[in-house]
Amino acid sequence: MTAVDKPTERRSAPTAELWKVIAGAVGGAVAVALMELLSAGGCYPLFAIPFATSIVLVMGAPDAEPAQPRALVGGHLVSALVGFAVLAIAGPHVWAAATAVGLAIVAMHLTRTFHPPAGIDPLIIVVNAMPWTFLLMPVALGAVLLALFAFAWHNALSRGSWPARWW
Repeated sequence: MTAVDKPTERRSAPTAELWKVIAGAVGGAVAVALMELLSAGGCYPLFAIPFATSIVLVMGAPDAEPAQPRALVGGHLVSALVGFAVLAIAGPHVWAAATAVGLAIVAMHLTRTFHPPAGIDPLIIVVNAMPWTFLLMPVALGAVLLALFAFAWHNALSRGSWPARWW
């Protein structure tokens, strides 16, 4: 049978996969709105809160390894710690921020906590000379709250069991 002879495939109604995408998109929008509300009442402006891309990953691709809680929480903590270490050693310089991001990538791989969105943490920390309290709020608290939100959202909508593994 040639390509011309093949019957045309019919497009079916929206599939379960499409509903997963829509549920993830709505969940992402809700999570970003909550992040904006919490930012308005907190001590850091929205630009300094490093979770928008984490929300996209965790809500939009919940089965991906970097979207699992170990990577989400661990990646942000490891990257932030690298940022603080570089800031303490080198100060708030552009070259130091770039170095911190590169070192954070290595550290996340070594600790099996690779979460690409967490690469922004050391950049924010070094460029803005953030205080150590930034590690607890918004980094640690934000990562844990996002993991809890993703757990509740994904499982409430019967999208399957999230996470695939906690650690």
